[in-house]
Amino acid sequence: MNDCLDKSDSQSELHKPNSLTALFLQSSVFLEQLARSPEGADLSTGMDKAIQAIVMALKKGIPFLVAGNGGSASDSMHIAGELVGRFHKNRKAYPVISLAADSAVLTCIGNDFGYEKVFERQVEAYGKPGGVFLGITTSGGSPNILKAFVKARDLGMTTIALTGEKGFKTLKNQCDIFLGVPTSSTPRIQEIHVCLYHYLCEQVEALLKSAEPG
Repeated sequence: MNDCLDKSDSQSELHKPNSLTALFLQSSVFLEQLARSPEGADLSTGMDKAIQAIVMALKKGIPFLVAGNGGSASDSMHIAGELVGRFHKNRKAYPVISLAADSAVLTCIGNDFGYEKVFERQVEAYGKPGGVFLGITTSGGSPNILKAFVKARDLGMTTIALTGEKGFKTLKNQCDIFLGVPTSSTPRIQEIHVCLYHYLCEQVEALLKSAEPG
């Protein structure tokens, strides 16, 4: 599955003008193959576990922490925005924190302790037993995400990894819930990540909203 998709991603046709249709077709083929694969079944099971863990934490008012670098940092802020603000429904705000959002904190920790500790230190500050930490790393090897996982587990938090193909080797045994997209194509990984966390936000919101009194 992966080899076929990854090779097509390098074809020059996709980089020519008016090739957007080809890109859409490529992405749809990948999604269809993923849905039929064992990795797709594992994603579905893992997503159900992630949703339940997040719902349980937020019901108790325990913060849900999210972190990532670069594009994944933007994803972490996107998730926080959907759940602190709203996804579909008007409801109370949920305590969701993107650890990539505060530039003063990031640069302070990076300067004083090193960039590898920018998320670990914040997990120590905000994390609580019974809480959830979601680390997003397309490469599966971001040192600051790996350190944050260790700190979160030490604190008794549930750890969730959202990653790509390389993460199957580096992260699968380092977290409680593994959500891996089985391709080495960074654009495909990031596109599927958006689909996955939109689904996660939708389900978390729906379950918490249904539990509200009245």
